[in-house]
Amino acid sequence: MASVRIWQKKQLRVDHLSFRQFQMVKLGTVGLAAVKNRLDAGLGPGDGPAKPLTRRYAIYKSKVLRRRAVRDLSLTGSMLRNLTLRTVSERAAKASLTSRKERVKGLGNLRIEPWLVFSPANRAAVTEAARRIFQENARRLIFERFLGGRQI
Repeated sequence: MASVRIWQKKQLRVDHLSFRQFQMVKLGTVGLAAVKNRLDAGLGPGDGPAKPLTRRYAIYKSKVLRRRAVRDLSLTGSMLRNLTLRTVSERAAKASLTSRKERVKGLGNLRIEPWLVFSPANRAAVTEAARRIFQENARRLIFERFLGGRQI
């Protein structure tokens, strides 16, 4: 079986394969959804509980706002709504925050704890999605290799 390398930081990069752009959109969407689900569950970058909130903020969040007193980055939800897949090519998919206000919030949260990273569970989800996409396209890739390159 061919070797596949997947790099995951703030963007996904796939080497040694030729995924099409719409397939990279699928792969990027899976990765982004995995990160958002992890954040919504209040988990940190190592799949353990996220850092606790400060005492005053935990009281404010639970009593006044009637929300869970965990670091789930969802006071208003606007920052996570702004985090979307922005750039996609055949080799990379990149997600980012676009509005300046949300980038400032994201940097502030990043100073407390890294949040826009792939945890081991997120890596596993992206790897599984890449494996499924590869299995769907194995026949096409073999056929292209046989014909000597991509056929439009």
